[in-house]
Amino acid sequence: MKQLKIGIIGCGNISSIYMENCQKFPHLELIACADLDVQRAQLQAEKFGVPKACSVEELLSDPTIELVINLTIPKAHASVCIQALEAGKHVYTEKPLAVTREEGKQILETAKKNNLLVGSAPDTFLGAGIQTAIHLIEQGEIGIPIGASAFMICRGHEHWHPDPAFYYDTGGGPMFDMGPYYLTALVALLGPIKRISGSTRISYDERTVLSTPKAGTKIKVSIPTHISGVIDFASGVIGNITTSFDAFGGTSLPPIEIYGSEGTLLVPDPNTFGGPARIRKRDEIEFREVPLDYGYSQNYRGLGVADMATAILEGGKFRANGQLAYHVLEAMHGFHDSSDSGKHYIMESTCERPEIVDSAYIV
Repeated sequence: MKQLKIGIIGCGNISSIYMENCQKFPHLELIACADLDVQRAQLQAEKFGVPKACSVEELLSDPTIELVINLTIPKAHASVCIQALEAGKHVYTEKPLAVTREEGKQILETAKKNNLLVGSAPDTFLGAGIQTAIHLIEQGEIGIPIGASAFMICRGHEHWHPDPAFYYDTGGGPMFDMGPYYLTALVALLGPIKRISGSTRISYDERTVLSTPKAGTKIKVSIPTHISGVIDFASGVIGNITTSFDAFGGTSLPPIEIYGSEGTLLVPDPNTFGGPARIRKRDEIEFREVPLDYGYSQNYRGLGVADMATAILEGGKFRANGQLAYHVLEAMHGFHDSSDSGKHYIMESTCERPEIVDSAYIV
């Protein structure tokens, strides 16, 4: 079997699951990892049996590496992606694709110029939970989709994260932190977005860190922390979404619901690969759980890399691609822009709805 040689840049917490999962796919060969802190890269390399730990510059100059997985912080996504593309390597980045739309466009243009591919997390929509929901819609189980609701509502991250300041700075907030999971799932379920309206607010100008080691530290909030919006999909479906770091009492709302002419579908948490998925048809009294028959149900972050690698090695399309990631990036900005302007935001980009993963899917 052909193998694609891969290097990882960024050896923070999220790198562990990527290093573990990359070694589960026979067509992926993880040969190097790099970090600004080379010692951190060395520790991860030793832990996961990666042959080489090195500097970012050394990894990018290695001619044997064909694809770079970019696991740096969001503000560095664009610069690292562009460096890797200019070095002749395909790129798969953690979410979001970039912080700004201009950076996102630059990544895609650089890839096109160099005849390379760009992929991006999240890839959770490839998991068994959301794929089962997609199949149910495609099989007509809820009839014609009419509406959708999505809710990511929590109390914020300062009560648990060791260094949560970046969640309240530019590029942060609940929309840019968790929006990629929800919007990517909605596009996978219902297709691309045509128009957005949004309302946003900063509920608290300052947050107090409750977690160690920075307990008591004050954080100035510079990004909206409660965002609600309406989504007009190109298909005609109308959706609404709320993302919030301001619900100190929590929520009882489901992650995603899809309303159809013949029933309602409760979609699993888009930050996971599993379920459950539940459905209630018009003649049924209660929601019933649907077996997860498609794809992967465990934490398989990196599945999008495996799908992309198959496209590189064998040709064809892959699902967690740059066009989808840019469409989601633009949509996230659209909620903020609509709120600021008091007008609808008309999407400039579009994307293909990702192909369904069938039950025999093996990468």
